[in-house]
Order: sequence, then structure tokens, then C-alpha cells
Amino acid sequence: MSDISFKDNIPALQNKHYFNYGGQGPLPTRSLNAITSSWQTIQQLGPFTTDVWPYIANEIIGTKKLISEICGIHPRRIALSENVSSGCVLPLLGLPFSDGDHVLISDCEHPGIVAACKELAQRKNLKIGILPVLKLQNGYDKKDETYKTVLTLIEQNLQKDTKLVVLSHLLWNTGQIMPIELISKKLKEHANKPYLLVDAAQSFCHIPIKGACNEADIYAFTGHKWAYGPEGLGAVALSTRVLKESNPTLIGWKSLKTEEGIHINNKTPFHSDGRRFEIATSCVPLLAGLKSSLKMLKNESSETERLFKIKKLSSILWEKLNQIKHIELVLNNPPPSGIISFSIKGINDPEEVVKHLGQKKIWIRVLEDPKWLRACVHITTDLNEIDNLVIALDNFISTKKSR
Repeated sequence: MSDISFKDNIPALQNKHYFNYGGQGPLPTRSLNAITSSWQTIQQLGPFTTDVWPYIANEIIGTKKLISEICGIHPRRIALSENVSSGCVLPLLGLPFSDGDHVLISDCEHPGIVAACKELAQRKNLKIGILPVLKLQNGYDKKDETYKTVLTLIEQNLQKDTKLVVLSHLLWNTGQIMPIELISKKLKEHANKPYLLVDAAQSFCHIPIKGACNEADIYAFTGHKWAYGPEGLGAVALSTRVLKESNPTLIGWKSLKTEEGIHINNKTPFHSDGRRFEIATSCVPLLAGLKSSLKMLKNESSETERLFKIKKLSSILWEKLNQIKHIELVLNNPPPSGIISFSIKGINDPEEVVKHLGQKKIWIRVLEDPKWLRACVHITTDLNEIDNLVIALDNFISTKKSR
């Protein structure tokens, strides 16, 4: 499949310049049709009949198989979820914490995960420490230096009673990649062997994840960002020890081995695999949509080839933005991913920039903490879009500074 045919299959990319893949990726027509077809099949079979259950089971099994191939782990370690937050929080809240345990969370985590950790700390009387990775802004050219610094920071901030480390694989604000495999190795050497929770919202179908996914205890992601899938469907990869040690916190019939009545006293009612963190009725047609998008990506090119193209495009955008006076890039070198964050000197309200660009059908976003602008490039981004974004920003700045 060529670049043109892939992009031409996505209606949302035909009438705008889109740089918000890190927020939500556009859905290909083929995937939308797969969702519609699945709805029709379910209705034809009957939404609650013995005829429909094999179809639903095949959709679940097939989707988990595709996801597990990308993750490089067995499907039994995969639990389907609605989004990254539920994928992180459902197993997190069931971990066996003790009064006074220490949680180490980075200063680059998404507000949803931050809030979950704060609530967990309040409920369980835990201490929270902050891992300062926001200051790491070397970019791709000094990747090894960044990794070395991260490991040093981990070592400096771990305490003897640290029970959990929370860190994104790809930081949603700076675009830096974290060395999850190396961090996991360091945590296993710690006397307390802390759990490692990884927010993978920005990494699934963006960068290679097999090693990180296998080494993390909780590795949660969604299909609606870089995978071009539908919103409302994600997954979480779980380590074998989390499957043994974390009990479900929201419980429904999907988490149960069998549906039992009040008179049955089963001391181990939950599945031993990832299904223990699945709850109840979910939207089956979304599975067909995500499968379609994942197959399209696989047919387009390998994950290594896709990342090579993404980095090439992001480097071009970074270099062009770096030449515009008053633009301050977050990273000091070209980024290791498709995320480019920046600010504009003298602009107090970045929403004004987004609104101005939006009027020209160019879409980027504002990050809330820190208050930066963020543009994301993907394999469907082209050089014309990049040039138009750069020209629009340059013109906006020139107009503002001339007043």
C-alpha cells in the first residue's frame, strides 16, 4: 500500500492539515466500514443469540492476537480496555500496597494518571515522590546521554520503601523516549522490586514497544491515537506477577471464570489472565475497526520503517521551526519521535495561536502543563503540510510583532 492510498483512505485528512495524532488519530474509511459491517452482522445474527457468540469470540480473539503481536507477548497477558486511563487504573488500584509505601511518579505524566495516583495515595496512605524528567530536552542526537541521566535520576529518587514507579514510555509533552527496559532492570535489582506502570498512550503504533511492553508490569495504551483506530477501545499488557497479585477493582461478568449465584462460595472467581481486568458488556464493532486499522498499518510498512519516516518528518519540522525567530523549541535537538513541542516568545495565550491556525485549516494543540504548543507528525503527514504550518506560524508571529 502506498503513502497516497493510505492517506486517501482517511476523509479527515482531505480538507485540513492535521498535526494532532497525539490527541486523536483520524479513522480510515476502511475501518469505519468495518465497524458498520460488524454492527450489521451482529444485528443479522441477533444481538443476544447462540448464533452471535462465536462471532463475538472470534472478534475478541483476533483483536487480542493482533495486539499481542505488536506487543511481543502472549495474548493471555492482554486485557481490553476503553482507554489508557482505565487500562492503567484498573490494575493499579488492585496492587497490594502497605501503609506508608512510596510511589515515584514523573513530572511528565498525564493529569488523569496523576489524579489516580494522588487518589490512591490518599486511600492507602502512600507517599508520593516526583521523578524530574521534564528537564531532559536533548532530543534524538543525544539519546544515550538522556537514557543515562534517566537511570541516574531513578537511582537518586528510589527509596527503600518504593513500591511503584509511574513513567510514560514516550513523554506526551516533550516527546522524549524513556528507556523502559533499562529502568525495569534497575527496579528488579531494588530490594523492594517496585512495580513499573507505563503510560503508553503515545507509543503504541508510534515507536517499537516489544521490549518495553514485556518488561513493564502495567503497559496501557489506546487505539485511537497513533494507530488510526476508533475512540473507546484500548488495551493493557500485564506482567505475570500483576496477574497474580493485583485483584480487580471494578468487577463484572467478564472478569469472572463462571457466572455464579449468591449461594456459590468460590474463593477464586476471577480469570487468571488479562480478562480479570475486563468488566462487562463492551462495543464489539470497535474491535473490527481497530483490527482494520492495525492491518492497514502492517501492510503499509514495518514499525521500524514507519518510525524512520516519522523521525525524518519531525526533524524537518523541527529544523524549520528552529529558524523562526521567537519560536522556542522544547528539545535542543531533532526529536526521537513525531512529537514537536514549542512556545512562542511574547505570546501569553497559546490558544490564540491554535485558533488562528484553525481558521486556515491547520490543527495543532495546546498542552496545559507546561503551557506549550504541540504538533505531531505521522506517516500520513507530507512536506507540503509542514511547509504550510511553518509559513502560517511565521506570518502569525510577524503580524503580532509588527503591532
